[in-house]
Amino acid sequence: MRTTSTSLGLTVLRVVLGVVFIAHGAQKFAQGLPGVTRGFAGMGVPLAEVAAPVVAGLELVGGVLLVLGVASRVVAVLLAVDMVVAGFLAHLANGFFSQDGGFEYVLVLAAGSIAVALTGAGRYSVDALVARRARERRGGQEPVAA
Repeated sequence: MRTTSTSLGLTVLRVVLGVVFIAHGAQKFAQGLPGVTRGFAGMGVPLAEVAAPVVAGLELVGGVLLVLGVASRVVAVLLAVDMVVAGFLAHLANGFFSQDGGFEYVLVLAAGSIAVALTGAGRYSVDALVARRARERRGGQEPVAA
């Protein structure tokens, strides 16, 4: 069983990550996908014309889903992959610090996403509400933590 503080911590992590990803996805759409595609191509992203709208959509929609706590584990895995790829393709050569274009920032976003993928969305999420309702329909109780 999760404690209230654990559930609150997961909620804070999930919502903050979601807001950051929403901002980055919206920024890509605001810049215009042709410009993002050119930027991706310049960084050596394979299939930049496909990757740009996929990444922009994933970050925007995935961020919204994280904030709400919907399909959180799957979304978090996809966002972690997004950040790992960005780290290798766009940031690794610039060193560690984000102020120099390094991988520091995407590393933190990837780690936070992995944490959500491993733990789930927490008690205060749509995922938890759906799971509770499914258990009630089956007449089951909440599982006891190991």
